[in-house]
Amino acid sequence: MFATASLSRWIVPALTALSVGCGSGDPILIGLAGPFSQARGASMRLAAQLAVDEINRTGGIDGRDLTLVVGDDSASADAAVRLAQQFQADSRIVAVIGHLTSGTTLAAAPIYNGSDDPLLEISPSASNPAVSDAGPYTFRVCPSDLRHGDALATWARSRLRAQTAAILYQDDEYGRGVRGTFASSFTSQGGTVISEDPFVLGLPGFEPFLQRIRADGGADLLLVAGTEAAAERMLPTLDSVGLRTTVMGGDGLAGIQSSGVEADGVLISTAYLADRPGDRNAVFVAAYRAAYDNQVPDHRGAGAYDIVQLLAQALRAVGPDRQRLRDYVAGIGTSTPPFEGVTGRIAFDGNGDVPDKEVVIGQVVGRTLVTARNR
Repeated sequence: MFATASLSRWIVPALTALSVGCGSGDPILIGLAGPFSQARGASMRLAAQLAVDEINRTGGIDGRDLTLVVGDDSASADAAVRLAQQFQADSRIVAVIGHLTSGTTLAAAPIYNGSDDPLLEISPSASNPAVSDAGPYTFRVCPSDLRHGDALATWARSRLRAQTAAILYQDDEYGRGVRGTFASSFTSQGGTVISEDPFVLGLPGFEPFLQRIRADGGADLLLVAGTEAAAERMLPTLDSVGLRTTVMGGDGLAGIQSSGVEADGVLISTAYLADRPGDRNAVFVAAYRAAYDNQVPDHRGAGAYDIVQLLAQALRAVGPDRQRLRDYVAGIGTSTPPFEGVTGRIAFDGNGDVPDKEVVIGQVVGRTLVTARNR
């Protein structure tokens, strides 16, 4: 059920094939899985297509175009499983970029890893530590929550001089992962976690949590271990209850800077920021802005762009064979040199992780997320 679609079509009800180019022979199909009906999926899809366009304009893979087969998993585990089954069953699809979130990546991993013809999946942003054990065909190009939580806690203690922290965490794989690693690192560095409260997105409001924190004397910082959608509802409530504190969060908060709520000063850990130094990134950001109405890519988009380019390198080396592609990717950083991407150096370990990938702290300034400066 493949059809041609324009990039302006954001809601992907089934599977959509996107390709630009004029290569000879049948196209090489790569699955792209994420919540593309949600704002957080936008950069991932656009950047992946930008990479495909660039590759196809220069001759594709030995004269064959790359084509993205786009499937919307709505950040739902059930939908991710159904989509993974479709991708895995289509022998023309040689690899999958995705899924975007930790929960969907973990839900889909048994499908990709468990058949007689397993399928390589590489996530741009699934950061839960459990992804490390998801299977030999599951990889990611982002650091795990173990790195994010520690980076946030270290910044809080060394740069903010924070003594106390309150934590509100989304009760899912991602939120629990960021909460646990931050709390462990913060307390080991001498800080005190005064409260840890779970929430779900369907919660009517955050006032009871925030009022209780204020009534208990407040906190030097509030860690929001969740998504942009949660932070968008929470930040205005801080003012309404009179709670003055520094807000921090993991990369799930990326996008809050352009959401329409006042978010100046919010600190966010991420594997990538558009102001990252280096010519390669500068060229990517310029191309992305030129293609997409001056928008700026986030870590999800930059990761997806790197994955497409990495897969193109692998395809040129070993051809469109599922097992050979997986084996080539597994050897990046050992059997072959690390891949130099716009997000930095990518070298996989035996778990499909990138243990040397840097985590940086960004800060919302004037509706832009930029590298946070030393205080």
